[in-house]
This record gives sequence, structure tokens and C-alpha cells, in this order.
Amino acid sequence: MRLFLSSYRFGADPAPLMSLVGKPGRVGVIAAAADAWPPSARASAVVSDVAPLRRLGFSPEEVDLRDYIGTQNGGTSGLRDRLAGFGMLWVRGGNTFVLRAQMARSGADDVLRDLLRNDSLVYAGYSAGACVMTPTLRGLDSSDDPSEVFGTCGMQPIWEGLGVVPFAIVPHHPPATPSGGEETVPLEDAAAVRRTVAALRVAGIEYCTLTDEQVIVVDGESTELM
Repeated sequence: MRLFLSSYRFGADPAPLMSLVGKPGRVGVIAAAADAWPPSARASAVVSDVAPLRRLGFSPEEVDLRDYIGTQNGGTSGLRDRLAGFGMLWVRGGNTFVLRAQMARSGADDVLRDLLRNDSLVYAGYSAGACVMTPTLRGLDSSDDPSEVFGTCGMQPIWEGLGVVPFAIVPHHPPATPSGGEETVPLEDAAAVRRTVAALRVAGIEYCTLTDEQVIVVDGESTELM
């Protein structure tokens, strides 16, 4: 199993991702976390992720999970074939609850677990794309609105993640600052992070915080915070 989980894109350095992938090739870009956004904003979000991937030598192609919802004579098997054709999946940030719902509706949750179990590809996800791989989405409602799920997906939010890693992830954590130093994260965002951490602590759930420069790399039995 190979995972690259970050707070924001490549973190401080794309080298750990490149080491995990090896030679860059085709990469499937999943932007379902942005499905609640206006179409123009969602399209811009996809472009903003495709460009840096291309600069690293990848050949990105969007995989829209909405295309695999409610399909006949294909459904999950069609999505499995599509995803299995990539050496890496890139799952962008946005609303974690919307991403989780779209994964459930399309069958991507089960497909991804199988592909990762067989080490068929690298999963690279940032922010929502990282959080969805954990056991729980508890506390993330401090920054992501669960009510967007019903309007976008026609279902109630799912509060369990895919459980691929055994701990929760709290992205966009403010970096440590010297005594008297200024926060580098907007106060509203920092407050949301603190509320998420507090909720996880009260629930007794193991978690890992990530600044926008940090990443978690899982390679087989090894899990490393970088």
C-alpha cells in the first residue's frame, strides 16, 4: 500500500511523492470534494491541480465520480477499470463530507480499498483527499459543512472515513511559532483546527496534525511524517 497524504498539495517538497511513484505517468484527478461548488469554480479547481502535476511530468486526466453514480451494466466495475489504468490517483481538497458521499455513491470507496490492498496504484490526497482515508470525519464539521451533502448528493452525510489509515488527520494546522511570533494561518482557520482537535481529544480518537508543509507517507508497513 502506498499513500501520500498532505495538508496542501505536495507539502514542502514533491520529492517524497516522486520517490513513492517512481517514474511519473498517467494520473487520475478526482475533484469530487468540489462538487458542491459552482461549475466555474469547480472547473478552475481542477485546472489549478492539473498544472502543477504536469510540471512534475505527470499526464493528468480527470475522473468525475458523478459519471459512475447510478449507471447500469458497468457501475463499480467500470470505475474499477478506469482507476486501475492509472499509476496514481490525485484527490484534491474541498468538502470532505461531499467527497465521502460521492465515493459511496459511485462505489469508489470499495474500489479504492481493493486497489490499495493490492498495491495497484499510489493514492495521493490533500486536505479532504487525505482526511477521507481515515476512520472518522468527526470534528471536520468545524471547517467543512456537512449540510452541503444533501443538496449535492441527495443523502445524509457519512461520518466514517474509508479507514485506510488508523488515525484521524487534521490538516492546515498552524506551524509552531516562536514566543510572541505572529500566526501564519488566518485566525478563523486556526480556530477551526483547534475545534477539530478538541473534538477528537474528547472522543479519545488518535489523530495527526499536518501543517501545509507536512505530509504523511505510507509505503508498505512504513508510515512516516515528513
